[in-house]
Amino acid sequence: MVLRRLLQGLRKTREKLGDGLSRLLGGRRPLDEDLIEEIEELLYTADLGPTGEELVAGIQDAWKKKEITETGELRRWLRNALLARVRGASGRLAQAAEGPTVILVAGVNGSGKTTSIAKLAKFLKDRGDKVCLCAADTFRAAAVEQLTLWAERLGVDIVKQDTGADPAAVAFDAVEASIARKVDTLIVDTAGRLHTQKNLMRELEKIIRVIGKRIPEAPHETLLVLDATTGQNAIRQAEEFGKIVPIDGLILAKLDGTAKGGAAFSIHDALGIPIKFVGLGERLEDLEAFDPESFVDGILGEERGEGAREPDGSL
Repeated sequence: MVLRRLLQGLRKTREKLGDGLSRLLGGRRPLDEDLIEEIEELLYTADLGPTGEELVAGIQDAWKKKEITETGELRRWLRNALLARVRGASGRLAQAAEGPTVILVAGVNGSGKTTSIAKLAKFLKDRGDKVCLCAADTFRAAAVEQLTLWAERLGVDIVKQDTGADPAAVAFDAVEASIARKVDTLIVDTAGRLHTQKNLMRELEKIIRVIGKRIPEAPHETLLVLDATTGQNAIRQAEEFGKIVPIDGLILAKLDGTAKGGAAFSIHDALGIPIKFVGLGERLEDLEAFDPESFVDGILGEERGEGAREPDGSL
């Protein structure tokens, strides 16, 4: 089921990259400069960015050294090279030794942050966690309303205040409620206003300080939601947020709506931050723990061999 959802969610990227490679590499065509140029153009349109440039350089070098001479060898070479780029890119969610685990979630407005929080809440609830949501994006009434609707639909607790309330005060109330209710995981939604970076920095610092005073070492995890449809621009967003708060992991949202899924390779290359989840659709269950091998095969359209490992999706 996991692999099937992944293949479906990565369909647009696979149609661009995987199907494009199949057209170019079909029929055991000899490898030459013309074919390498066509591959370079294909990698560029799949939004691999610097990763694509480095792959082309690697192909040229391997071809000149006669390590690869025909298209069948090249496809295997590409799979191994892409897998090497993201092997080790996944990571497990942190978990508190005792008491509630606090996950702080950030992301620019429109990135899919609120929906990703709802999906993460379902993911955690399905694994057996008692979950509470904190609506600390208090300057957008729509964000609070949307998170409230998701909480009701999921049957999880939510702590909120009126629009314009102090986000740190909401976070404090949420921590107190989570401790009292013996919650396993508290997910804190935060504002995503990069254009007011100084205010955002002060706001996040205050939230973190308030949470940490009540629960030492919290927040235990800070996740950044990136909109995969923005491709390489997602790197800049992550860099800007990284100046404000240390990022422990990424959620790549909206992968189903873009042919730019290849940006995941450059994002991990540039940032060195684990990709912990990928968003593959609009349904609550359309969130998957990132598995490097499944991701590469999903965008290349590779068939998994008999007995291949099915990702367990555990974090």
